[in-house]
Amino acid sequence: MTQNANNTGNTKISTFVLAAIYITLALSIVAIIVAVGAFYEGSLEVTIYLLAIGFIAMALSGYYLFQSRKHVANLKLEKPLILTAIDCKACNKIETREFKRGDFVYKDMEPCPKCKSNGMIVAIYREVKEKEKPVNV
Repeated sequence: MTQNANNTGNTKISTFVLAAIYITLALSIVAIIVAVGAFYEGSLEVTIYLLAIGFIAMALSGYYLFQSRKHVANLKLEKPLILTAIDCKACNKIETREFKRGDFVYKDMEPCPKCKSNGMIVAIYREVKEKEKPVNV
């Protein structure tokens, strides 16, 4: 299981929100084009309204698109620390170290520094960080 497969769900912008932003952007461009056509027809009041609607909608959709992309950049998740527990059967000493590629449970390891007998991997686990509980005042 790769790390990227676990984290992709939390860092995407909603497809619905993204579609709404792009549709609003496209409609604002259409409003500006129609406003130019209305200007050449001589309807100044319609031109002003359509230009105002077009530019305001374009500014809002650009702002929301920029903010949503900035929000995704702030959602970076920390890579969890994976630990390996090595047990020495002779002296019952359990030593933990960072996981290395090729580690698996029941793998014979290098000799124990204390008693010089071979150790064995007994567990591979992720370090769990305690979440801070909110203080009720």
